[in-house]
Amino acid sequence: MANPLVISIPHSLGKDEVLRRLKPGLTALTGDTPMLTVEEEAWNGDEMSFRVRALGQSASGTMQVAEDHVRVAVVLPWLLQRIAGGLEAAIKARGKVLLEDKSQPT
Repeated sequence: MANPLVISIPHSLGKDEVLRRLKPGLTALTGDTPMLTVEEEAWNGDEMSFRVRALGQSASGTMQVAEDHVRVAVVLPWLLQRIAGGLEAAIKARGKVLLEDKSQPT
């Protein structure tokens, strides 16, 4: 089994606010990404396990919400490992937009 791609996205919103934003699910978060399909997601407290499909490949992982960051760990099949850098950048960018504190001036 391959090592997971692990991404940590910092935030200053607190766990409850981040959970409120993330609980609608990955489908809502990835709605504007047509090549990505959410096959399964399940929340258990502050952790979500998921399985997605991209480019005909299935990937699974977890997302853990903490007070000051969100940790995403995804096990990628070999084909998607080849584009892991691009996936990491896309996940970080989407997470930054979703988790930004809109009450603070930018």
